Amino acid sequence: MDRPFDDATRRDIAARCADFERLPAGEPAPSLKRAAVVIALVAAAAGPDATAWLLTLRARGLRAHGGQWALPGGRCDEVETPVAAALRELHEELGLELGAGDVLGMLDDYPTRSGYLITPVVVWAAASAGISPNPDEVASVHRMALADIERPDAFDFVAIPESDRRVIRFRHWASSFTRRRRR
Repeated sequence: MDRPFDDATRRDIAARCADFERLPAGEPAPSLKRAAVVIALVAAAAGPDATAWLLTLRARGLRAHGGQWALPGGRCDEVETPVAAALRELHEELGLELGAGDVLGMLDDYPTRSGYLITPVVVWAAASAGISPNPDEVASVHRMALADIERPDAFDFVAIPESDRRVIRFRHWASSFTRRRRR
């Protein structure tokens, strides 16, 4: 289902985020570092007829996770909230300067196999917001149709040899991107 990039969609997603019951915030294990990622909702590349979200390909030269697909985001500074970290990282990586009024909500914290406890923060970027990727951090930015993640089969969890934890796989992106890269 396509969702137009308009105030009705923004209100609907904000209401869904408000209704979302986050798991109780607890002290993460001392070995986990706090981090935040941004689910940035924007107008689809074809225009305001559909809402999209931003996915980045991290620059290959990065010390950690170089060349990986990721939501914008990163480690929380010592006294930084996940929302503040998410907004700071969004600005550093993509040049989008958003404020607290653009935050629609947060999803549950997610412990990663690489030692982070990540808080996903959902934001709404105005149609006029320009994206200017920082080439030191971001190799490319992609607008993914929101409808692609609303499919029941969009995500699954898979086991990988490098970890005893399952990882999240976005099925649509992995299959369509692999075909395009091999050409």
